Amino acid sequence: MATIRLEIVSPDRGEIFAKDIDMLIVRSTAGELGILPRHARLLTELLPYPIRIKEGASESLVAVGGGFMEVTPELITILADSAELPDMIDVDRAQASRKRAEDRIAQYRQSQKDSLIDIHRAEAALARAKARLLVKNIPVN
Repeated sequence: MATIRLEIVSPDRGEIFAKDIDMLIVRSTAGELGILPRHARLLTELLPYPIRIKEGASESLVAVGGGFMEVTPELITILADSAELPDMIDVDRAQASRKRAEDRIAQYRQSQKDSLIDIHRAEAALARAKARLLVKNIPVN
């Protein structure tokens, strides 16, 4: 069976994944995408969400905090704002980050939007925290 090379790079960790895979599933600004070997060329922005990597019968998750993906028929390159394999994720820290972000969003909504809270940063932090928790199989509602 044909495979496609996947390389995931982030500014803070460098290359965290480089391997031949069978399929990749990501959430992009265009929706959910499945990438198979010999896929057409593509460039898209990624949303903070776990990516699913399929290798044979196994599937693994990587928490991606947004970024870009470039696809060629032979190679998938993900330039992630942040990317973490499951063993890199501190669940307590992710849960604390989620709580902080939810509190900031609630404070923003209660203040009639006349607040110093940066709602966009709080929403992005919440999405990253949820991606980390999903990778660790923790429900995020």
